[in-house]
Amino acid sequence: MAKKIREIELKVLSELMKNSRISDRELAKHLKVSQPTVSRIRNRLEKEGYIKEYTFIPDFTKLGYNLMAVTLVARAKEFAQKDTTALFKEAQKWAGKTGFDTVVALRGIGFGYDAVILSFHESYSAYQERIKEIKQFPYIDVERITSFLVDLTDKAQYRPLTLSTLADHLLTLKKTSQ
Repeated sequence: MAKKIREIELKVLSELMKNSRISDRELAKHLKVSQPTVSRIRNRLEKEGYIKEYTFIPDFTKLGYNLMAVTLVARAKEFAQKDTTALFKEAQKWAGKTGFDTVVALRGIGFGYDAVILSFHESYSAYQERIKEIKQFPYIDVERITSFLVDLTDKAQYRPLTLSTLADHLLTLKKTSQ
């Protein structure tokens, strides 16, 4: 972590990651501190950008998504900052028209790829359509693309998407770094 964060702040973050709907009063009771203390910490964490948003993780299959794809993209060439800005504008315009099944799209590095996309799809054919669109998308200039596909209906899932395990991990990091 870039800035040294106090243990009580980590505990607040951890509990909010597990349940963002918890009230400051309930959180204070759970952490054995005062409610104004929790409110001050929460406000500071929001202001400093530790908390970006409050959200929930749905059951994707109940929403009609049966497939999750982790897609790696290798572009044929690196593009300039002006192209990045144009790409983002085009992506926002495209998402407004088609809806967006993409949860994460980030530049990165590894395995000879330079971007990763996490997306959810109703079916394999919907996934294939999205891959076709990515390959034709302006400014990307795809050299190669590969995906790891997860069947969300598979009952044998070790650990589905949740932030609770990461929340617990935050607290163990603090303990081991002392």
